[in-house]
Amino acid sequence: MVELKIASDLVSAQNDKNAAWLKSDYEALGEKFGRRGTDIESITAQVSEFFVAVPSWGVGTGGTRFARFPGQGEPRSIFDKLDDCAVIHQLTQATPTVSLHVPWDKADLTELKAKGDALGLGFDAMNSNTFSDAVGQAHSYKYGSLSHTDASTRAQAIEHNLECIEIGKAIGSKALTVWIGDGSNFPGQSHFTRSFERYLASMAEIYEALPDDWRLFSEHKMYEPAFYSTVVQDWGTNYLIANTLGPKAMCLVDLGHHAPNTNIEMIVARLIQFGKLGGFHFNDSKYGDDDLDAGAIDPYRLFLVFNELVDAEHRGVGGFHPAHMIDQSHNVTDPIESLISSANEIRRAYAQALLVDREALDGYQADNDALMASETLKQAYRTDVEPILAEARRRAGGAIDPISAYRASGYRKKVALERPASFSGGGGIV
Repeated sequence: MVELKIASDLVSAQNDKNAAWLKSDYEALGEKFGRRGTDIESITAQVSEFFVAVPSWGVGTGGTRFARFPGQGEPRSIFDKLDDCAVIHQLTQATPTVSLHVPWDKADLTELKAKGDALGLGFDAMNSNTFSDAVGQAHSYKYGSLSHTDASTRAQAIEHNLECIEIGKAIGSKALTVWIGDGSNFPGQSHFTRSFERYLASMAEIYEALPDDWRLFSEHKMYEPAFYSTVVQDWGTNYLIANTLGPKAMCLVDLGHHAPNTNIEMIVARLIQFGKLGGFHFNDSKYGDDDLDAGAIDPYRLFLVFNELVDAEHRGVGGFHPAHMIDQSHNVTDPIESLISSANEIRRAYAQALLVDREALDGYQADNDALMASETLKQAYRTDVEPILAEARRRAGGAIDPISAYRASGYRKKVALERPASFSGGGGIV
């Protein structure tokens, strides 16, 4: 029996309030789809089977570059984090796995696995941290980690990643995500070629320790904290890494890790084409790596990314199974509400992409009919698929209106009484 953090009768009562409108809207949308020759039940079934992992660190209040303002009832440990993640999945039925970050989430592995099992949660990709210093570590990462000029510092960073693999093996994870902040802030500070050679040699040691059924995700980011040069700065470098290391190495695309106006959907297409798209960190940005809620700024871009993913599914691309995870920072919202919203927006983009008339689009592209090709995408994007999302949640035992159900549950007030208030005068992105 799965432990529920919100009473099932409360969710049922909330659903009863919304059942009439959902039935009416779902039937009306089904009729509309029928006129187009689209089966709404097929779309709903596919949406019901689409899942996205939540980040353990995402249920805490994030920081800006200048300060961090803690919220009420923040999780004190990985076990509190898992409780909060369970609430998100209970209401959305879209987030059955949690991605852990070490050393932040280190705990007794038997207790950790038991807690996940009790809550009905599995564990997604492990995330290593060599972009900040842990308490008591021998060598600082101020000037780099896997690419550091000092061999002992590199060895320490490698060993940390190997530890993450061992933790993941014990709890059922099947992937390791590696992001580093290595780079330089001044011209001449680092030798571009030698630092990349050191990085590749370090990653090769980590790669060799991977179990046969694991994948290694390398993540690129154009800047921060290295503002002049970054060792893994863009998707091209990321592809070189994955191609150099071997078939288990893949590229992870974080939607916020690109320059403004970058054509991210084309990057996705290129990585699919050459078999190196490992997965995503979903978020949104206005100016840089803002880590905003998915779809908060540019929902059309999120749709265009999913258009490429669905196109790959439609074409039957071999070995195509990208990982999906949210990665965002919450400064002014309840983190649980933001993650609920993001999970639903990601499913929305997927549902809309499923509605694209692929045959018509192929024809317009072949005829160089730019306007109608664009309109074909827009027709799918403009479709209100909320009834499909809500029905998928309801059928799986989730909430028709998950944020309203969450607020009605009083969960945040409850945990605020159980978890001591925290204070932080420090700055920096968490």
